[in-house]
Amino acid sequence: MSAAVEAQGIAKRYGSLVAVEDLTFAVESGEVLGVLGPNGAGKTTAIRVLTTILQPTHGSFTVAGIPHTRPAEIRRRVGVLPESAGYPERQTGEEYMRFHARLFGHSRASARSVAGTLLEDVGLGERARSLIASYSRGMRQRLGIARALVNDPQVVFLDEPTLGLDPAGQRQILGNVRSIASERGAAVLLCSHLLAEVEENCSRVMILNRGHVVAEGTVAEIIRQAAAPRSVQLHVASEHTERAVVALADTTGVEDVQRSDGRAGWLKVVFSPAAEAGDAQLNVAVRVLLDAGVELRSFELEGARLSDAFLAMTEIA
Repeated sequence: MSAAVEAQGIAKRYGSLVAVEDLTFAVESGEVLGVLGPNGAGKTTAIRVLTTILQPTHGSFTVAGIPHTRPAEIRRRVGVLPESAGYPERQTGEEYMRFHARLFGHSRASARSVAGTLLEDVGLGERARSLIASYSRGMRQRLGIARALVNDPQVVFLDEPTLGLDPAGQRQILGNVRSIASERGAAVLLCSHLLAEVEENCSRVMILNRGHVVAEGTVAEIIRQAAAPRSVQLHVASEHTERAVVALADTTGVEDVQRSDGRAGWLKVVFSPAAEAGDAQLNVAVRVLLDAGVELRSFELEGARLSDAFLAMTEIA
C-alpha cells in the first residue's frame, strides 16, 4: 500500500531564489506529521506545491497514490486550511458548508447532512445558523477545519491552525486534528510555530530550514540527531552552594552550572551534547557532589525538548 503522501526531490525556485530544495519524505494514513521551520523556511511553499497550487521546479510527488501530473484528482482527495483563510461574513456556518459540499458534487439533501455532521464534529452545531460575522477567531478556525473535511479527504494540510488562539481555543483545534487522524484515518500535515503542540500531538516531525529538510523522524529521534543538551535541577544545602558550583564546573561533560534566582541552594546543571545520556549524567553529578562533601537534598533530570533540537538545527543549518 502506497503512502498517503510521498515526495521525491521536490524543488521550487523563483529564478535564483530557492524556496524549497530536495524535499523528500513520506506520510502514512492516520499519521500526524508536524512541519516546523523558522519564517522563510519553505513550509508554506511546500504545502502549496503538494496541494497543486504551485508546480514544482523539479522532483515529483504523489498524494493518495495520484501522481502530481494529475492535479485535479489530487485536489479531490485533499483538504486544506491555509494560514490566512477568508470567510463570507453574511453567510451562516451552515450555508457556507452546504455551498462547499455542493461544489464537491453532493445533492441538496446530502449537502445539508454533511454540513450538519461536520459542524457538530468541530463543536459548531449550536452556532450553525449564526452568521459567520459573529464567530470568534477560534470558531472560524474550526469552521475552516470543517470545510477542509467536506470532501472526506485522505490527506489534510493545516497551516498554523492555532495561530492567535487562546489556550482553550488551541485545545479545541488540536482535539479536532487528532480526531482527523485517529477516527477518519486521514494523514495530517500540521505546520506550526508552536513547538509544544507539535511535540504533544504529532507522531513524527520534519524540520525545514532555508528550503531544506534538516531533520525528520519522531520527536525522540530528532532530539538525538540534534544532540540537544540535557540538564538536571539539583537542590543542595544553601551553605554548600558555592562548593557545589566549583565541584560541578570542573566535571567532565558539564557545560554550564547556573544558580537559581530566588531559590537558595538550587542549581541547574547543563550537560554538553557529547556527554553520556540519561541517568548516567545524573549519576556523575551526584557522585561529584557527594565526593565534595555537599549535602544533596533533591534532584530532577530534565530531558531535552523539541525546542532545544529546533534551535540547534535551524541555527547551524
